Amino acid sequence: MSTTQFVGTLVAALIALWALAAYNRLVRRRNEIGNAFAQIDVQLKRRYDLIPNLVETARKYVQHERDTLEAVTAARNTARAAADAARSQPTDAGRIGALAGAEAVLGGALGRLMAVVESYPELKADATLRELSEELTHTENRVAFARQAFNDTVLDYNNTAQQAPANLVASLFGFRNATPLQASEVEREGVRVKF
Repeated sequence: MSTTQFVGTLVAALIALWALAAYNRLVRRRNEIGNAFAQIDVQLKRRYDLIPNLVETARKYVQHERDTLEAVTAARNTARAAADAARSQPTDAGRIGALAGAEAVLGGALGRLMAVVESYPELKADATLRELSEELTHTENRVAFARQAFNDTVLDYNNTAQQAPANLVASLFGFRNATPLQASEVEREGVRVKF
């Protein structure tokens, strides 16, 4: 083997090792997105489990507010379905966008429910409702923290996939940008639960 062949082989081997390392780094970052979404999913499941109890407690007092209660339940079911779809592919922009939209609708429905609760002193005084509302508030905070961790992970992944020369490996193997979860207008304003 001549020196030229040896140097050529060495350069090719170094490029192959670099490409392998870049590919593995991209895979690791993509898997971190899945893990970060799993943390959001845990908190969303917790919220989705609290909402039927909240609705059922309110139902005892506000029978004629049936539309509001049904809207909360429907929004919860839609958000849960969107979360299930996003769980299978947390880097898919369409699924993450659908989840964000469904969560915005759920936040709006919960806000309307809390406005109804404000109108009924006997409902505001219900200990079970107060406990559920407090638990929901804590869960909302946990969702926000989990979303922030998810978005930080998405940023790391996107930075890795877009920076040269790793972007060559990313485009060659189909690593697409991931989409962060955006807060809805309701979440930016905050759901106010007060008694």
